[in-house]
Amino acid sequence: MEEFRRSYSRLCKESGSEPQEAVLQQLHQLPRGRLDLATQSLTVDTCRALGKLLQNQTLLTELVLSDCMLSEEGTTLLLQGLCANTVIRFLDLKGNNLRAAGAEALGKLLRQNQSIQSLTLEWNNLGTWEDAFATFCGGLAANSTLQQLDLRNNQISHKGAEELALALKGNATLQQLDLRWNNVGLLGGRALVNCLPSNRTLWRLDLAGNNVPSDVLRAVEQAMEHNQDRHTAFQETQTRTHLLSKEVQYLQEEKSKQFLDLMETIDKQREEMARSSQASAARVGQLQEALKERHSIINALKAKLQMTEAALALSEQKSQDLGELLATAEQERLSLSQREEKERRLEQQEAAERESKLLRDLSAANEKNLLLRNQVDELERKLKSQQEELFLTRQELTHTSAELKIRVVQAEERLDMEKRRARQNMEDSEKLRFKEVEHMTRHLEESERAMQERLQRLEALRLSLEEELSRVKAAALSERGQAEEELIKARNQARLEEQQHLAHLEEKLRLLAQARDEAQGTCIQQKQTVAEAQARASQLSLQVEGQRRRIEELQQELSNKDQEKVAEVTRVRVELQEQMGRLRAELTAQETLREKVAALERQLKVIASDHREALLDKESENASLREKLRLKEAEIARIRDEEAQRASFLQNAVLAYVQGSPLRSLSPPK
Repeated sequence: MEEFRRSYSRLCKESGSEPQEAVLQQLHQLPRGRLDLATQSLTVDTCRALGKLLQNQTLLTELVLSDCMLSEEGTTLLLQGLCANTVIRFLDLKGNNLRAAGAEALGKLLRQNQSIQSLTLEWNNLGTWEDAFATFCGGLAANSTLQQLDLRNNQISHKGAEELALALKGNATLQQLDLRWNNVGLLGGRALVNCLPSNRTLWRLDLAGNNVPSDVLRAVEQAMEHNQDRHTAFQETQTRTHLLSKEVQYLQEEKSKQFLDLMETIDKQREEMARSSQASAARVGQLQEALKERHSIINALKAKLQMTEAALALSEQKSQDLGELLATAEQERLSLSQREEKERRLEQQEAAERESKLLRDLSAANEKNLLLRNQVDELERKLKSQQEELFLTRQELTHTSAELKIRVVQAEERLDMEKRRARQNMEDSEKLRFKEVEHMTRHLEESERAMQERLQRLEALRLSLEEELSRVKAAALSERGQAEEELIKARNQARLEEQQHLAHLEEKLRLLAQARDEAQGTCIQQKQTVAEAQARASQLSLQVEGQRRRIEELQQELSNKDQEKVAEVTRVRVELQEQMGRLRAELTAQETLREKVAALERQLKVIASDHREALLDKESENASLREKLRLKEAEIARIRDEEAQRASFLQNAVLAYVQGSPLRSLSPPK
């Protein structure tokens, strides 16, 4: 570290400036691997010298520069030096008021440096300049080593949050991100939630103090829990693989020891054979042939040993592969079971919500049905009264026709009376119908036109009948009977046409009543929606009034404060403006949610069917995996039995060889 201090003072003198005493003191008291210059106001020359020194420095792993009042030029010089550094793991730049140039330099650092794992940028102003913060986010997306990032109190807006979301989609190493006490808001929170499914490494994201709704925070927590479970599972697999590698090394060492023991025993036997050959020089010729045979047997046994070792290595490799397959299968089974439990819980919640909603809809439908039944009963009563009136008119018409047969002379006067009565009855019925169905005047006008045409036809018939009667009177009494028959036929035809017209009018009345009922139902629904909208509007107006009152109170309190708290006043005003914007956004979101509810209900049915199919597929996959596990376990048991049999055969062969060798009897006792 003394060399680092000397090189710092040398670079400062070369640049024509004096080294700072506080920095020299910190360098003199430098602990191993850590440089702490916190709360030291560093000049531009000092930053230039430190940047040059940090390019090739290999001893420092932590650099703390918090609250150093760094300038823009000094920050860029320091970060340029750190771009080439490959050792520093921790960098703290807290409370340095970094702005546009600092954000761009940090983006370049993250893009080029491949060693920094933790970066603290609390209490800066990186989010104030959107373009510079976008370059910083681009460097974060290209970085592949950073694991922890602290961006608290950096004035990050919703646009900065959107840039961060794009960076998180491209980053695959960041694990912890702290965004507390910024201005992310609703839009920024939604952008971060939308980017989380594509990022599987981030397992901690703090958004407190950002005016983010609770539902967005819950979605972020769920995504973080999912990524944290994945991270813990990955760590468990790493620990298991490490333990398995240790066990494999231990087994290999034990096998090497066993092989060395066998070789030592073989060497001892060879020494004993050499001693016996020296002691029994007379019997060398006889024993040479036996020794050659034994050597050939030993070579064969060595070959067998090598073959068995190779077979053991293969079996160990197979067992290791099978163990890995079992571990992966167990992990998949656990993950599938957890997913199925979560999905079942969600389905139960959705089913409960659907049941409650259906019950509410049924109660509303029952009320509507009761109202409609009452209206239908009233209309039926009115129709019965009209039918009775029509029946009375028909009776009167029959009486008038009988009187016409009897009194031909007075037929014209009675016809006029009947027409007047019929007209009065039709006018009365039309007035009642107009009163009952005022909103359907167009259809009734058409019916009036049809009745007028019918009256004109009847008048034309009456004229023709009068002419015929005059002819009958003039012609003779004999033709009077024919005239009466013609009159009867004309009356019958008129009655039939009137009956058909009345039936047609009744059908039109029924259709009009149905249309009126439908229109009344739609009107009731529209009134309900209008009432709900008015209630929501009143609630929102109350909230807005409360917010306005709160704004006035805050303004009154802020007017009494000192001039030293101008920055806090600006921050509070920005928060209040964001709250107003959020309220407006909520108003628009409520309008869009009403449209989305119907689409979501349709999607729920499709999702339920898809989920059932997915559950069936998962159950079949679980069954197949269990079958595969059972087969693998059976195969492992079989391999173990075969290896045990081979080891027993080898041991028996070695024992038989040792016991049956003729040199065993000639070897001296130990």
